[in-house]
Amino acid sequence: MSLVTIILLLTLVAFLGWTAWRYYQVRKAAKFIDNAAFAELIHGGQLIDIREQNAYRTKHILGARNLPASQFNQSMSALRKDKPILLYDSSRSTSLPRVVLSLKKAGYTTIYVLKDGFDYWNGKVK
Repeated sequence: MSLVTIILLLTLVAFLGWTAWRYYQVRKAAKFIDNAAFAELIHGGQLIDIREQNAYRTKHILGARNLPASQFNQSMSALRKDKPILLYDSSRSTSLPRVVLSLKKAGYTTIYVLKDGFDYWNGKVK
């Protein structure tokens, strides 16, 4: 094997390891729940839409606040630590793991995520 091949294999293994570790961290930090369970928790928690403002204005879950993922760390202080946080994004979110891990690092302990995202939400919208 050439040195280039070894370096590429090590890079691939490192990337796959990091991806698996991040997946594990996010799943440990938040509970991913289906539409029915999410709808039941809405009234007792803080419902947060982490999509960007344009998507939020177009359509969002009734009662949700918009804290875009791109500005989430600056807005996190608006959340209470004593109430559950219910997060949702579109179905294939790349920013959701970062938001979940930021919340966990800041000391939030009860975090729920809409498993399939807003694209598959079948509850009330505005």
